[in-house]
Amino acid sequence: MGARTSAAEHLMNLLYSNDKRGEYPDSWYVATADTLARFPKLKGALKADVCVVGAGFTGLSTALHLAERGFDVIVLEAQRVGWGASGRNGGQVSGGWNKDQSELEKMQGMDDARHLFNIARDSVDSVRTLIKKHSIECDLRNGVAHVEWQARHVAEGHQTAEHLRAVYGYEQMEVLDRSAACELLGTEVYHGGTLDWGAAHIHPLNFALGLARAAVAAGVRIFEQSEVSKINQGSPVNVVTGRGRVEADFLVLGCNGYLGGLSPKIAAKVMPINNFIVATEPLGQELAEALIAKDIAVADSKFVVNYFRRSADNRMLWGGGESYGWKFPRDIRALVRKPMLEVYPQLQDIKLEYAWGGTLAITMNRMPVFARLGPNVLNASGYSGHGVALATLAGQITADAIAGQAEKFDVLERVPSPGFPGGTLLRWPGLVLAMSWYALRDRLGK
Repeated sequence: MGARTSAAEHLMNLLYSNDKRGEYPDSWYVATADTLARFPKLKGALKADVCVVGAGFTGLSTALHLAERGFDVIVLEAQRVGWGASGRNGGQVSGGWNKDQSELEKMQGMDDARHLFNIARDSVDSVRTLIKKHSIECDLRNGVAHVEWQARHVAEGHQTAEHLRAVYGYEQMEVLDRSAACELLGTEVYHGGTLDWGAAHIHPLNFALGLARAAVAAGVRIFEQSEVSKINQGSPVNVVTGRGRVEADFLVLGCNGYLGGLSPKIAAKVMPINNFIVATEPLGQELAEALIAKDIAVADSKFVVNYFRRSADNRMLWGGGESYGWKFPRDIRALVRKPMLEVYPQLQDIKLEYAWGGTLAITMNRMPVFARLGPNVLNASGYSGHGVALATLAGQITADAIAGQAEKFDVLERVPSPGFPGGTLLRWPGLVLAMSWYALRDRLGK
């Protein structure tokens, strides 16, 4: 891992192309955050047992779990703690993968599929455990519904719920017919679905900030606005920033969509894409409950997913809309309002007080990429929309691997992670064509 190429430098501009340096976005999450004082910038040369790049869920969880095991850990963050996707997402804590469990059985065989199911369920438990253990105030609520845009997919979703019950003993999935979905969500557009009471939703930025507090209390040293410019592999590994460097026995990359050119091997497999969320003005309890009768989160089956929930102060938090390119659209509100009004035309005259975008990371097969890039360099990324739970547990799994307990990391590393056609230079045009095609299918109801 040497100096970045010009193309890689273009990718790394995602850190700055849509946001001010060292500043959080103007989101409802930031407006309601339990803020932390700024951490210092890295200056000079330091040593640690482990250096972690990225202060999102992956990096903070890795650092916390390692520090609790007695490791000396330094975290380097190019912007602010929880600044990236970890502090901007829909807050859904779902324990599944972005693949049906039956597909995983065919891909990996029953033994690994069962391991993957258990890891997915553990990921939700890990979030709950950390919230409880460290008294993190982040509005934890139970329940995530998945609802179908097309009637022909309802039976398949119900069959999946039955398969999880019969084969894996998972009995927290409630099936919804059209009537139940309409009653739950106050709209006629969905044909049914499932409601997973084992899943949850949270205020993600406050969760990230809580992890940072816990990590610091455990002895972790965090440095903000300390973008990594170069990594020199070896034993020890040397991690270079603009004004300092860290020498460490182990390196963990927890960069997800903001990896840039730090690892071309991972960049060829993990694609950064942008997504957008709005928060309405407060709706009042009566209207909020008329739209979502129970305090759950929702995601639908459109390829360009709509995901939404009520906030703690009875706003509608709505994620949706697609944008292809490095820059966010000029009018995020208009982009997201359109799919929101397709579901809830009754929000036509409601003000959208906040609108923000963020960069997540997807993979070709929508499964995360766990990889050893050297004997002492580990990566976890590419959560493809399931990052709240999976990234949090990924930190624990990565910490376990460094400490010598690598069984779960090995299971995840065995999952195929094909690269995008064209590698890092040509993958973007292909993604635009593919995403545009599936977005068109959404609009045509295919």
